[in-house]
Amino acid sequence: QVQLVESGGGLVQAGGSLRLSCAASGGIFSINTAGWYRQAPGKQRELVASITADGGANYADFVKGRFTISRDNGKNTVYLQMNSLKPEDTAVYHCNAMVRLRSTVGVYNYWGQGTQVTVSS
Repeated sequence: QVQLVESGGGLVQAGGSLRLSCAASGGIFSINTAGWYRQAPGKQRELVASITADGGANYADFVKGRFTISRDNGKNTVYLQMNSLKPEDTAVYHCNAMVRLRSTVGVYNYWGQGTQVTVSS
């Protein structure tokens, strides 16, 4: 059974940094496009950053220059380095991945359970 497990969230002061990880496991052949989304209380989930299979990255305007998405295909892991954090970055951050499985043809969409990021002022 495929699982995406996020880690690395926590409490940090404004201006600080965190690095989120999303490790995929369970019969995975490869990860195609992957992304990080966030959802703050009372708000809709929004895309933060995405990365293609060959490493092409895309960022929401509100994180450009501060966040960097990367991936380690050998470990089936996607990262989000977050620098210069602001209180408005406080949210639950979710990993999303389009995954090719070993056991079947096709690409399937999976979500992680989320990790809380809290930035204090």
